[in-house]
Amino acid sequence: MTLVKKEVIAMITKDQLITAFNNQYNENPTNFYFAPGRINLIGEHTDYNGGHVFPCAISLGTYAAVAPNHTNQWRIYSQNFTDQPVQSFSLADLTQQPGGDWANYVTAMLDVLQKQHHTFDEGLDVLIWGDLPNGAGLSSSASLELLIGTIANLQYHLNIPMLELIKAGKVVENQYIGVNSGIMDQFAIGMGKANHAILLDTNTLEYDQLPLNLDDNVIVIMNTNKRRELADSKYNERRSECEAALARIQTKFDYASLGAMTEEEFDETTSLINDGTLIKRARHAVFENQRTLRAATALDERDLAKFGRLMNASGSSLAYDYEVTGIELDTLVSSAWQQPGVLGARMTGAGFGGCAIAIVNQAQVANFTKAVGERYRAVIGYDADFYVAEIADGPRAIFEA
Repeated sequence: MTLVKKEVIAMITKDQLITAFNNQYNENPTNFYFAPGRINLIGEHTDYNGGHVFPCAISLGTYAAVAPNHTNQWRIYSQNFTDQPVQSFSLADLTQQPGGDWANYVTAMLDVLQKQHHTFDEGLDVLIWGDLPNGAGLSSSASLELLIGTIANLQYHLNIPMLELIKAGKVVENQYIGVNSGIMDQFAIGMGKANHAILLDTNTLEYDQLPLNLDDNVIVIMNTNKRRELADSKYNERRSECEAALARIQTKFDYASLGAMTEEEFDETTSLINDGTLIKRARHAVFENQRTLRAATALDERDLAKFGRLMNASGSSLAYDYEVTGIELDTLVSSAWQQPGVLGARMTGAGFGGCAIAIVNQAQVANFTKAVGERYRAVIGYDADFYVAEIADGPRAIFEA
């Protein structure tokens, strides 16, 4: 039988954080923080194309226990990588370390803030512990970036607006890690609001937080358990293909981005692109942006059936035009489409592995996970995991008296 995991079960407790922190640093933490992960309901690979996205923060995320250490060093340890010792670095030298892996996100975020003339007056001991599945496409890296930004902001009383922390996280991904991502992940996490989704215009950063009213339905996250690494994937290649298509369009038309185009306008420019692959990539970006706007309207009007159909259309476009799915995601999504009580399903995140989501009638969740899980094991050879999503607030201090 396939296990349905609930975030409330996965939640890491204050006592667990204290014990783990004490085991590493022989003292108790003074402060606790949390930054969520995110899912994207619709609007995939549109953020770096100047379009709209429609994500929300989830209650799975990354926790931290913190205490000042009265030195000029940060000492950091991850409970998710127990084979690695405590790492330390001076606040006077935030150079990326070869093989630093997750720790490079920490030093990079601090380096960006320091270069923005923010001052860190003392070192910290930090224990990190996340319950986001690693490499699952729920944005564990952006969660860590916003967690570190929130720790620095509150511990050092920097009063940095959340939007600036969001932008700093994007700089980390683009300039330090080497992933040419847009701003959606950091924005969805930073501006997360319980029981709301965020309609974000990635070109202007104007946004609306819309109530996520799903009636008797819930969002089920389906994890392929195929790990992906964005920097090692074809993510950057897809962005380059979209940029190449736009450049050809711009030889005759003055569109600032693919997100600025309607479907009709795009159809009239395909002869300028004149390349089958580039047409497919750009078509996804243009049509997905328009789907996202229609989906937000459908949700606002409580037309959940239409919202689900638009999710399905997004899933098909991601598979056939953008080609970022693969057999694991395709198996989950196609199996989900066949189940009773399912309004819609699609992959979420960058693709190439990671997770898909489905909107499922609450009464059908057990049958849904059993049927989809059995089909996935039969085709792929190992299990998928299923989580019932809880839509959460953004980064914050927690466990305060």
